[in-house]
Amino acid sequence: MGKAPLPSEFQGLPTVGSEKMREVDMKATMDYGIPAERLMENAGKAIAEEILHICVPFLVPSSSLLVPVICCGRGNNGGDGLVTARYLKEAGVNSEVFIIKKEFGDLVTLNLKRAEEKGIKVKFIDNDLAPLEKALSACSIAVDCLLGTGFAGKPEGVLKKVIQSVNKSLKPIIAVDVPSGINPDTGHHTGVYIIAKWTLTLGLAKKGLLAPHAQPNVGELKVLDIGFPKELVDQCRLD
Repeated sequence: MGKAPLPSEFQGLPTVGSEKMREVDMKATMDYGIPAERLMENAGKAIAEEILHICVPFLVPSSSLLVPVICCGRGNNGGDGLVTARYLKEAGVNSEVFIIKKEFGDLVTLNLKRAEEKGIKVKFIDNDLAPLEKALSACSIAVDCLLGTGFAGKPEGVLKKVIQSVNKSLKPIIAVDVPSGINPDTGHHTGVYIIAKWTLTLGLAKKGLLAPHAQPNVGELKVLDIGFPKELVDQCRLD
């Protein structure tokens, strides 16, 4: 008996694989004139709002007591995390932000600068994980913005150690887009992966996140609106 097909819709929206998601992102910019910077801004704002919805009052009685640790990678998933920290600060929440020290793309560089201008201290992660582990021990919640749908392979080096430290903290984890180390197309893990309590996937749900074997690592899944035009979303149902 073959495996059951993964759902074609989730929360009333079409589900997609990683390749289709890249195509949708590109079409949003090229065909609908929505800059990638705007999509990232929309994502960070939506993530911040959902973090507050999840955490207050269920984890902490008020937002003033919320202490998130946001772990960022070098790609756009990390950029989403930097924007999230900015919107949380506007809501009165000071996040501890850590980013893996590597070369960054333009959007990450831009949002590092914007975070600095807002007084957000971003700490760079190298081989010394003691500052991150100290922050994780004192935080309310950890936010995984390490890897997005564009990553393939098994996390290694510092990235591997960060994922392990986040899991070992035993703090509730919110994953952004996909839990790092989980394949967005199949839902299988790589051996090094985040175990999330909630996953806030961006724009459209990724098919692999709906696989039964992925559920223990994905946790509660929610799609966040980041501003894709309805016409573009509807096209996904026809492809």
